[in-house]
Amino acid sequence: MTDKATQSHARESNMEKDPSTWVTGDEPMTGAQHSYLKTLSEEAKEAFDDTLTKAQASERIEELQAVTGRGEPQKG
Repeated sequence: MTDKATQSHARESNMEKDPSTWVTGDEPMTGAQHSYLKTLSEEAKEAFDDTLTKAQASERIEELQAVTGRGEPQKG
């Protein structure tokens, strides 16, 4: 189990990197990306493309999070 400081640091370090600069960005999307992207696509009522690369999937996830509101930071 990770503590909140570790989780916060991971979010800051991983989420800030531009997907176009990822070394493995041109590899097929991960299973987790596939699953989450499929869910977001269904919620947003938008087409799901299972041929995206890791980098493309990451960018599409961000787009669909904005559409669905899932990317909003929790308030309170």
